[in-house]
Amino acid sequence: MSVQNKKDKYRIAVVAGDGIGPEVIEEARLTVEAAASLESASIEWIDYPFGAAHYLEKNEILPETALAEMGEADALLLGAIGSPQVKSGIPERGILLKIRFVFDQYINLRPAKSLPNVPTPVPLDGKTMDSVVIRENTEDLYMGLGGIYDGISDGSFETALDLERGGYSLRGKLSLSISPNMPFAVQAALNTSLGVERITRYACRTTIARGEGKLAIVTKSNAAPALYGFFEDTAKRVIETEYPSVKWETVNVDALCYHLVRDPLAYGVLLCPNLFGDIVSDLQAGLAGGMGAAAGANIGDGLSMFEPVHGSAPDIAGTGRANPIAAILSGALLLRHLGLEKSADAVEKAVRGYLSSSPGSEFPFEFGGGFSCREVGGAILKRI
Repeated sequence: MSVQNKKDKYRIAVVAGDGIGPEVIEEARLTVEAAASLESASIEWIDYPFGAAHYLEKNEILPETALAEMGEADALLLGAIGSPQVKSGIPERGILLKIRFVFDQYINLRPAKSLPNVPTPVPLDGKTMDSVVIRENTEDLYMGLGGIYDGISDGSFETALDLERGGYSLRGKLSLSISPNMPFAVQAALNTSLGVERITRYACRTTIARGEGKLAIVTKSNAAPALYGFFEDTAKRVIETEYPSVKWETVNVDALCYHLVRDPLAYGVLLCPNLFGDIVSDLQAGLAGGMGAAAGANIGDGLSMFEPVHGSAPDIAGTGRANPIAAILSGALLLRHLGLEKSADAVEKAVRGYLSSSPGSEFPFEFGGGFSCREVGGAILKRI
């Protein structure tokens, strides 16, 4: 769904990242440029070097000056970040989560649509899997509230709860004591009415736009009644009062995973809190054919960010074995967000046309073929 008015020229920030990131993002850039030209639009790319490699070289993650510049762009295209040489969590929290939180990208959009001739782990019997996970993207257990007590003092632990989100500030502290004295970890989660209401509205609009009459609210309210019971009740209230044509059902996340692997076609729109949405969207990606085709979007009312979901895969970086399809489809999501619907359709049609008409030997390595990242991108590009 588009959230911007069309323009003749767009400025797109790019963080190509690490490993295979620069390789797949290059193919996405080429397809985005070609598709945008179909609607007489041009793209100006603003490149940023940030990622694990930049951190190792410059001891810098993501400066505030760069964030301010990015905020002036029409969108951001992100490649994979991360390296075995950098402790896990440093680039993820310092770049990916920071961008999400600073720009209040409260919607994480993860389509899961099977592709022609791409094998799936569960046979679809000639049908197309077409689902979408709509994940709340700024709250729940990913807020960074908590800490680790090392067991050295008298069993007393205190940590500040201090953060800013779009629309509210949180201030306070968490004080705990344990007996007998032992090390422990605590992570606090939060769902607010603001956070749940706005993601539910987006899920309802998506359900209507897809021509579906029902969505599933995915939680675990029986085990965490305060946190996820609140999420469920708030979502139900929004649906019933603001979108009465949309029906809803609730499903526990564990039951959902069971049903999905038995029938990947069972669900359309899945509305999830942050943690469960992260898990379920990866399951859906696997059921639809793999991470190499999994596109993602982080959408807010300001700068929005688009990214292939796969990792940096340093073991195949530079070998040509990377699959650019997820990055290219993320580019299609970016175009649709900019209001370039015809361009987005052209990219998606080109991907499906390439997979429908090409021999298996010309597929990406991930899909059993022998085409390099550049060759796959070129084959898709010529169909736009």
